[in-house]
Amino acid sequence: RGREGAPYSTLVPSDEVTISYRHGLPVITLTLPTRSERCRFPVKPMMTTVGAFLRDVQREDKGIERAEVLATDGSKVSDATLMEVLLMNDFKLVINSTAYSVSPPVKDRLSSERATEMEDIRSLVHRLFVALHLEDHQIRKERELLQKLDHLKEELLPLEQMKARIADSADAKTSRLLWVGLALMSTQGGALAWLTWWVYSWDIMEPVTFFITYGSAMAFYAYFVVTKQDYVYPAAKDRQFLHYFYQKSKTHNFNVERYNKLKEDLAEAEESLRRLRQPLHLRLPIQEINDKD
Repeated sequence: RGREGAPYSTLVPSDEVTISYRHGLPVITLTLPTRSERCRFPVKPMMTTVGAFLRDVQREDKGIERAEVLATDGSKVSDATLMEVLLMNDFKLVINSTAYSVSPPVKDRLSSERATEMEDIRSLVHRLFVALHLEDHQIRKERELLQKLDHLKEELLPLEQMKARIADSADAKTSRLLWVGLALMSTQGGALAWLTWWVYSWDIMEPVTFFITYGSAMAFYAYFVVTKQDYVYPAAKDRQFLHYFYQKSKTHNFNVERYNKLKEDLAEAEESLRRLRQPLHLRLPIQEINDKD
């Protein structure tokens, strides 16, 4: 029984399905069941798969409902298997309910000089393919990246303009806050001096200034507890700027997450274009490009 228990008759002698080589390519000859005539099927071992060969057989004879290849132990050979691999060993060709035993002929082994010559030819063909197609592929990819960059820049343009307006407003508000802080500290210093020299004495004002200093230290420590950052003036300014910026963004319906995503996509596309243009400019082979990456 074949796959899924489908019965087929006893094996037909191997001369019903023959394999010969013509011009270096294997030719499989078999008898079509409904037309009762011999038909030859040339195959390219390194390109043709078992599935493609079976489809060619079924297209030639529409009466073939079942076609598959089995190994000698009865297991099914995958349709993705290359014919070059299949022709290395004996196999069974099942057509409808008939199983043909096939024994591929053993090819003469190439001499070492002939094998080296074949490897040189393959290497030459590979280099020709790279020279003819790689640059076209890179140019096409470059065109796609340029179109993507134009699209991203077009989307970012209104967002950049809105971001610039919001950033200017947040920066101005932060600067005003800094000047207000300076004014308050100056007022506090002047008030303490006035109370010390004109109203009270230093003996009275000394504990007052102590508690003011201690209160300031507590405020800085509270800032650290809340923000997990030291109270450094540039960092505090940036934090306040971001606070005002996000407030303004909500007021003006500015989508910060979408803007950041577009900026990341733009940077990624520019980096891909830079990496693509580098081997295109140097005209390096594929292997050297991969090594550099």
